[in-house]
Amino acid sequence: MKKLVACCGLDCVTCDARVATITNDTELRIKTAEKWRELFNSPDISPEMINCTGCMEPGVKFGHCLECEIRNCVMEKGFDTCADCDILATCAIVGSIHQYVPEAIENLKSLN
Repeated sequence: MKKLVACCGLDCVTCDARVATITNDTELRIKTAEKWRELFNSPDISPEMINCTGCMEPGVKFGHCLECEIRNCVMEKGFDTCADCDILATCAIVGSIHQYVPEAIENLKSLN
């Protein structure tokens, strides 16, 4: 399966928000909103907010993507992803994702 690697290394192809957007799946939006409200302790996440084509892809973005510190850093530096950065291995910003989703760092390493 082809991957669509986000700035941080997450695979957007497997992201429920992207899948729900691409397939216009209302039930998946509802389930994702429920899951993310609990997971991120964010009671304001609604099914209507679950729309995203991928953080660096054209199209709609999930609200957090627009304020994501990792995405903003990548864009400010003119990189495609964190894989282009010399401090990837020691970066505290992206490290916050990699400690919980170790496959994200592997996705980034596979780009080089």
